[in-house]
Order: sequence, then structure tokens, then C-alpha cells
Amino acid sequence: MRHSIRLLAGTGAVAAALVAAAGPAQAHPAPTVLSVGHVDAIDVAFEDGELELAIHDENSDSEFAPSEAVLLVKREARTAVPADPAYAFLGAAGAPVWVLPQVQDPQLLFAGLSAEELEPGVLAGDTVRINLTGVSGPGDIAIFTQDAVGTPAVLADDTDGLPDTLSVAAGDHEHVNWAFDRAGTYRLTVTASATLAATGETVTSAPAVYTFRVQR
Repeated sequence: MRHSIRLLAGTGAVAAALVAAAGPAQAHPAPTVLSVGHVDAIDVAFEDGELELAIHDENSDSEFAPSEAVLLVKREARTAVPADPAYAFLGAAGAPVWVLPQVQDPQLLFAGLSAEELEPGVLAGDTVRINLTGVSGPGDIAIFTQDAVGTPAVLADDTDGLPDTLSVAAGDHEHVNWAFDRAGTYRLTVTASATLAATGETVTSAPAVYTFRVQR
């Protein structure tokens, strides 16, 4: 018996037998690429005493874990930083910048923040905090809104340090501008946190990594 084991090992048959016994390797499905239409890029829910983060594609009414989808910033999103000094947080005037806009453009993703699944009265102040805790990628990202006359209000900007926090009202849905100053792949680490109205306890979701791919 010992002799036969040595012989099998020498021919590689043992390794082959072990692989066969283990079965075929399980391939992970490729992430779904979302490129146009209405999507809740950061969708917050509260279930079983925990905050959870997801991506909700309104077009197909499909929900994805953040790791299961890529948010595509198409090349049509490329524009130039305005000369207005109020937009200096995006870079030098005239420099390229890719923006998923706050107002829907049929060629691009219309990416929002959603707390629509949160019931009123569960969270203190009926508010959840979305915390941008990390960004990796070829450049910088900013999240901002614009008022009726085009004046920007910066909600998050990784150039001046993180974390940055955006507050969303329970049951609400908001749209923002997502700006990237270089093409490439960005990964944003996000958590959601809130205070429970009944107990005063702070609850925080597990970190989730969102992937944005910016086309050149």
C-alpha cells in the first residue's frame, strides 16, 4: 500500500484525484454594469436591527449588493470645470471632469441616495448618515448639489480628507452630482449610521465598497 501511494504521488495522480473529488472550481459571476437610467446608488435599509447598504436599479426593479454591480460613468459625462470660483473644488477651470448629474440625462446614470425603506420614527430625528470613509482610484471624487441658479453645495470631497458625511431623511430620496477628475476605476468605502429613537443606541452598517468605472 505504501508503494502504491508513492507511485501515485510521483505520477501526479493523487493531485488529480484530489482535484476531481473537490469538484469544479466555482466561478464568481461578473458584476452587473449599470450605465443608464435611474439607480439608487446608495440605498439604505434597516432590517432585523441592522442598517444595510445596497444598490437599487429602478429600471429593472433589481437590488444588488454593492459588490455585485459596477456604476458606469460613460464618456458622455465628460465636461470641463466651470470658470466660476465656486467650482474650484473640482479642479482648475477648464480641466476635464466627469459628472453624473443631479438632473436626469437619458445618456447617463441618474444616481441618487435613498432612505425610502426607512420607517418614520425608528431613527432619532428620522435621519440616517451616509459616511464616505475611503476612496481609491486614479483621481479625486466630489459629491455635490446645485441650487436653482447653479450654485454648488459640496457634500463630500476626498481632497480635504475623509470621512465625509451626508444626511438623508428617513423615507426620502435625493439626487446629487457625482464628479470624478480622471478616468479609471474608483472604489468608495461607505457605511451608514444612525441613532435608534427608542434606545439612543448608535447603529452602524458593515462597510460596503461601491465601484464606479469612469470611461476616458
